[in-house]
This record gives sequence, C-alpha cells and structure tokens, in this order.
Amino acid sequence: MIKQISSAQNPAVKRLLQLQEKSRNRKKEGVFIVEGLREIQLAFKGKFICEEFFFCDSLFPAEGLRELNTNTKNKPLITELSKDVYEKIAYRGSTEGVMALFRSKELSLDSLQLSSKNPLLLIAEAPEKPGNIGALLRTADAANVDAVIIANPKTDLFNPNIIRSSVGCVFTNNIAVGTTSEIISFLKKHKISIYTAALQASKNYSEIDFTNSSAIVVGTEATGLSKEWIDHSTQNIIIPMSGEIDSMNVSVAAGILIFEAKRQRGFS
Repeated sequence: MIKQISSAQNPAVKRLLQLQEKSRNRKKEGVFIVEGLREIQLAFKGKFICEEFFFCDSLFPAEGLRELNTNTKNKPLITELSKDVYEKIAYRGSTEGVMALFRSKELSLDSLQLSSKNPLLLIAEAPEKPGNIGALLRTADAANVDAVIIANPKTDLFNPNIIRSSVGCVFTNNIAVGTTSEIISFLKKHKISIYTAALQASKNYSEIDFTNSSAIVVGTEATGLSKEWIDHSTQNIIIPMSGEIDSMNVSVAAGILIFEAKRQRGFS
C-alpha cells in the first residue's frame, strides 16, 4: 500500500520538517532523513535501518523503489508526496525526488569496533561547520581510515547539512563521538599514539612514523586544539607553510596528514 500526501498541513509533513531542522527532534525520535538515491544506497550499505520511503512520482517513479526495497530486510512504509509537498520538505535544492527515514545508530566509544590491530584514526575536536565535518568524512572514506571520532561535537552527525556535504560518507565511515577526556582514555587503553596538529613544540609531520597504531587529531581553525589534547599528546606535529598565515582549512590539513600516514603504510 502506498500512502499519498498532497497537503503541506498534514501532520506527517510537519514532523518531517521538524526532523530536518531540529537536532533535538532527531535525537528524541532516534531517526533522521536521507535525501537522494546515492545517499540512501550508502545508508543501506552502512547497515542503517529504513523505516519509510518518501517519493515524488513526477521526479522519481515508484518503480525505482523496488531496487531500494531489495536492500532492506524489514518492510518500510512508502509514501507518495505531491511535488509541492516534496519540495517543501526537501533540504537540498536539487534532488532526485526520493528520501527515506532511517533509524539512528549508537555512536558511543563503547560501541566502536576496531578491526585492525594497527589502526589509523582521524579525530576532530569540536568541529562546528557542517561543510568541514562533511569534508573530513570524505577524506576519511577516501583513505579508508579505521575510524573517525568527533570530540565534543557541536551538532549531531545526522544533520542534513553533514549528510549532504559528506555525500553520504557519514554512512561509510566507522564513527564514534565522545568527550575529549573519554577519547584520550580510549586511545591510551588501546595503546594508540596521539599525534596532535599544533604549532607549539612541533615536529614536521613528514618526520613522524605513522606505521604503528596512530590517531591524528585536528582542532578548529579558529582556536586549534584544547590544552588537554596537547598535554596528552605523543607528539605535536606541524605542516610547514610558506605563506603569510599559519593555518589552513582543517579538512585540507587532515587530508595531508592522513595521506602521509597512508603513504607510509603502503596505502593498505
């Protein structure tokens, strides 16, 4: 059975708008919205559970849902939205006319599984801009790091801006969140060296041996890393720069550091 909604005043539409716009609603209900065919497919690949599909027939014919439905063991509800209603809910300016409601996952450190005996982790402390978070997740996916950990997050990772800017890599990475103290304890427990991107008492990143269990830690462009990270660092590292400023975009810096580590590891 396919339910149809053509009125923007429908309670279901108001609920979806709240889920798109408010983190507290996503957290309270334990669900979030994914827009676009590729992103939905990546959410399935990441073993997220779909509760409901929403589509606009003039943009995405119902037949296209058959392929998506083969990716799920449960039977999601299917709702057809009029074009006006769909465009009201859609967060992105251009989308294929399909979105889905997925259940959130537990992202605590306790649930984080490291399959490698010699892991490479990317850690970002208090990133604020969804675009930067998305770019970090894309870098982590490209490098196939063992996990991405967000310290003291400023927003939930199922924010539609993060899903969009990560082009679905929020679903392809092994992700956890926690406080700085919790993450440091986790790293020490697992005997993972901590390499912090910082200006003080730093070594050139190319002089560091990243072939052992390593966590590369980056902070915000405005304030850098907190003192707690510096105090517990195995070694501060720096990317030498020849220009007038002493900082670069956090996702660019993370990419340089992560891919140096991958180069040393033979890109395994």
